[in-house]
Amino acid sequence: EVQLVESGGGLVQPGGSLMLSCAASGFPFSTVAMMWVRQAPGKELQWVSRINPRSSIRDYAGFVKGRFTISRDNANNMLYLQLNNLKSGEKAMYYCENDEVRGLGTQVTVNS
Repeated sequence: EVQLVESGGGLVQPGGSLMLSCAASGFPFSTVAMMWVRQAPGKELQWVSRINPRSSIRDYAGFVKGRFTISRDNANNMLYLQLNNLKSGEKAMYYCENDEVRGLGTQVTVNS
């Protein structure tokens, strides 16, 4: 069974940082591109970042503007997203996903 389990969310002040993690199982993680997406309350799902299997290509949405860093550890089937300089109003549920499955998410809240 394919599983993606996110963790690391929390409550931060504007300008704060969080490191999100995603534990993957049930599929050949090291051969699959992985993504992070997010969904703010009442809004549509928004793509955040993507990393290819070898970590040689990392793409980010325009709103990231150098604040977030995606990474992966293929030896341990882990995906990460470092969030820096979080902004007021960036409250959202963050999800990791491959092309077929999305996890249940981890909540990020930024005090306004």
